[in-house]
Amino acid sequence: MSPDRVTELLKSLIDPNTGKDLVSMRSVRNVKVDGGNVSLDIELGYPAASQIDGLRSAVIKALRAGGAANVSANVTSKIVAHAVQRGLKVLPNVKNIIAVSSGKGGVGKSTVAVNLALALAAEGARVGMLDADIYGPSQPTMLGISGKPESVDGRLLEPLMGHGIQAISIGMLIDADQPMVWRGPMVTQALQQLLMQTNWQDVDYLVVDMPPGTGDIQLTLSQQVPVTGAVVVTTPQDIALVDAKKGFKMFEKVGVPIFGLVENMAIHVCSKCGHQEHIFGEGGAARMSAEYGVPVLGSLPLDLRIREQTDSGRPTVVAEPDSDIAQAYKAIARKVAIAIAEKGKDMSLKMPTIKVSNT
Repeated sequence: MSPDRVTELLKSLIDPNTGKDLVSMRSVRNVKVDGGNVSLDIELGYPAASQIDGLRSAVIKALRAGGAANVSANVTSKIVAHAVQRGLKVLPNVKNIIAVSSGKGGVGKSTVAVNLALALAAEGARVGMLDADIYGPSQPTMLGISGKPESVDGRLLEPLMGHGIQAISIGMLIDADQPMVWRGPMVTQALQQLLMQTNWQDVDYLVVDMPPGTGDIQLTLSQQVPVTGAVVVTTPQDIALVDAKKGFKMFEKVGVPIFGLVENMAIHVCSKCGHQEHIFGEGGAARMSAEYGVPVLGSLPLDLRIREQTDSGRPTVVAEPDSDIAQAYKAIARKVAIAIAEKGKDMSLKMPTIKVSNT
């Protein structure tokens, strides 16, 4: 068997998560052939701890069926920084920023954001959470975090840890019952400080739980924060969809790509009798997807357990990692990570610097 034969066989092997073959994804590395012995590396551009064993088995099976006697396949993930809005630079210790947004409040945006972050971490990524909802910070409660962040150098805040992810929120710096009576410029400045003056530790994905709405604060943040892409959360209800469309337009205006739409509270299943009912309507996300040409990343149910788990500081992905709901969150997280992996890479740190000096 030759290296070309190995490549030919791998062209027919489809990654079920991306729908593409490993060769066109440029995931195949270090192919070595010694008679009937084949060794190679598969490097994925997205975190996939739960998928690695299955993919490794598929590679070994395909090459053995093609004539290899022994196959050694090493499957890993490598997360790199990807391009952001024109004129902005990627943060030094944060590779990718995912904005989770909604056109209006009450659609479960923060719950989706925290489970998305925890799902990415469960797949092996280093994840941070920035709670950008100054007026209604909820991530400390959802992540079960108490206490206040410290500063080692007197300049940067150390993020607090919750279920393995780094997190910062204005809710960690004020009393729980203290209202934030700030105007827009103060809110924007505070969020910039939380983002830039937190000592993030080599974060692959920073999930930003955006304030609800599409006003001046959200627009300014979208223009000033180097965002890799956005996820828009809505319910099937017509009123929510109208506001979600405004969120789409806002991100389009500032050049932030939209990875897709998450339809929350899509269906309610009665915990007593199992009766299913579309309380907030049906098919809204699909219609919006067709109108704007963006995918529906997933649909999530209106379920009592989700509310109880986030209120207790143990969101679904942590509380019931093998449940159907947790698997839905993880599937959404993989789709977002793959969409990021398929974007252009950030090359700003590789560009040469030009220095002019008098000689």
